[in-house]
Amino acid sequence: MADYDIIVIGSGPGGYIAAIRAAQLGFKTAIVEREHLAGICSNWGCIPTKALLRSAEILHYGQHAKDYGLTLEGSFKADLEAIVKRSRGIAVRMNNGVQFLMKKNKVDVIWGEAKLTKPGTIAVAPTKKPAMQPQGPVPKGAKGEGTYTADHIIVATGARPRALPGLEPDGKLIWTYFESMVPAKMPKSLLVMGSGAIGIEFASFYRTMGVEVTVVEVLPQVVPVEDAEIGAFARKAFEKQGMKIITSAKVTKVEKGADSVTAHIEDEKGGKQTITADRMISAVGVVGNIENIGLETLGVKTDRGCIVIDDFCRTNVKGVYAIGDVAGPPMLAHKAEHEAVICVEAIKGLHPHPMDKAMIPGCTYCHPQIASVGLTEAKAKAAGYEIKVGRFNFVANGKAVALGEDSGLAKTIFDAKTGKLLGAHLVGPEVTELIQGFVVAMNLETTEEELMHTIFPHPTLSEVMKESVLDAYGKVLNA
Repeated sequence: MADYDIIVIGSGPGGYIAAIRAAQLGFKTAIVEREHLAGICSNWGCIPTKALLRSAEILHYGQHAKDYGLTLEGSFKADLEAIVKRSRGIAVRMNNGVQFLMKKNKVDVIWGEAKLTKPGTIAVAPTKKPAMQPQGPVPKGAKGEGTYTADHIIVATGARPRALPGLEPDGKLIWTYFESMVPAKMPKSLLVMGSGAIGIEFASFYRTMGVEVTVVEVLPQVVPVEDAEIGAFARKAFEKQGMKIITSAKVTKVEKGADSVTAHIEDEKGGKQTITADRMISAVGVVGNIENIGLETLGVKTDRGCIVIDDFCRTNVKGVYAIGDVAGPPMLAHKAEHEAVICVEAIKGLHPHPMDKAMIPGCTYCHPQIASVGLTEAKAKAAGYEIKVGRFNFVANGKAVALGEDSGLAKTIFDAKTGKLLGAHLVGPEVTELIQGFVVAMNLETTEEELMHTIFPHPTLSEVMKESVLDAYGKVLNA
């Protein structure tokens, strides 16, 4: 008899959701964690970064109080220590929440580093290497080192910041997102290498806090996974805020001073320049944590730093599964959570639907916010679709004008033959909340006609969504 029905390695968004769903379905379940219960997302990623960005947002509004007919008496400035303390406090709260959920669902927590030793067996040892940041608290009642067996083992070990040769973060002058969240003091200048979600969110935070920010991106546009039109709109907004952006260029070398870095930058045409900044953030993506967990021992197949899985998260080795970042892109918490449910329900024999990656939304919490789902205009054309494209600017939306946040764009892409919604792309206020409306619509296979007949409340920001649909078919009303 195995010790457990299911053991999950890693307690991030994918891991802890897998453990909860397994327990709900009657499986005897354990979860193994070596550093932070709730994983990177809740402790050093999704949640604490949003806390920092919220502080920056409030600072922005305070600095523009006169725009709203308000006068703030006395000084209104950022207290970096208090901002970081608030963010870390929220991370602790999330950590405690997951600890409560494990106890509530009777999931055993095993503390340490897990390694697959043979089919159905893991060995758990004390965490050997120091965590990148102080290790989280060991949950009360957690089990420790030893050998554990299970009929099914789910690998949910997540990912870590990618390091480029010669440009490796050192934690002092060159930061990853870990150090970027807990600066001892605010730098006067900052160079951000990479303009994906992580890079541009930190660029936005530090710029709002008054730091001189330069972003270097190797591809032709910032936020390169987004629709080109959205990327261009966002770039103009960032540059209007005073951010310097260099695209089609790469950092080739970094020279470290006593308290600064000098980056050598080369563009695609061979042009060279140097930029000196107090600190540099390396935000060039993440890589799956596949090392030292015994994958080679069992012959688990990997590809480009990630574990290869099928539609139900099964690896090529019976009884071994993988979910979340370690199983490949898109490396998003909500993708990991959905995979977790699919994986466990498939083990139970409930026949879940495979995940359609075309319907996974992406959100970037910079200012202005960016959100999207489905195909970009370029990808829709490349896929052979004849398309209809609708656009609507937030400047014509009453709620956006009333909020004083009227800079934004909603863009929708339809199959001209069937009316199928192929993609939706937004930049502007609170679009990370709006995007789910389009996600639901796509999941329900909604057509343009059904969206046009949907009554959107007024006045709301969501009206830009309907207007963009109307525009795609020459029926826009407020522009």
